[in-house]
Amino acid sequence: MKQDKFLIGILIGIGALILLALVLFFTRRDGQSDYTSGDSPESVVHNYVLAVLNKDYQKAYGYLADLEHKPTYEDFRQSFFNGMINPNDAGVEIGSAEVNGDEAVVTLSVYYSVNDPFSSRYASEDRALLVEQSNEWKLNSMPYNFWDYSWYQESFKP
Repeated sequence: MKQDKFLIGILIGIGALILLALVLFFTRRDGQSDYTSGDSPESVVHNYVLAVLNKDYQKAYGYLADLEHKPTYEDFRQSFFNGMINPNDAGVEIGSAEVNGDEAVVTLSVYYSVNDPFSSRYASEDRALLVEQSNEWKLNSMPYNFWDYSWYQESFKP
């Protein structure tokens, strides 16, 4: 009889832990899932990545710099639809910015997922380049998975 009460107590404890884990899982808020003010280079990178992950291509396109050979909105959008860019295979941790006049470099850690069950994800250090235009920071380069390298390049047409 004493063993039954002990076993029931253990099962109730396990059930309570499972319930607590489920509640925490479904109610947690990731602080990185909200748009920020967008007045610093880091926040522009954050907002661009978030817009791309949310498939809000119109908003993401608004963060691109108005420079020569800027892609059209349709070319920008098509890069995602055609699989030229695949942000779902990567995650980004945004570091600090180094501002030099009207240019800024934001350091990034890009985390790539792997399909091998025995390997863990890996990271690479990269950077985003921004320019200041009309008192706003705009992107002119990001790492692959979030950027098509044909953007801002002169088109070669035979």
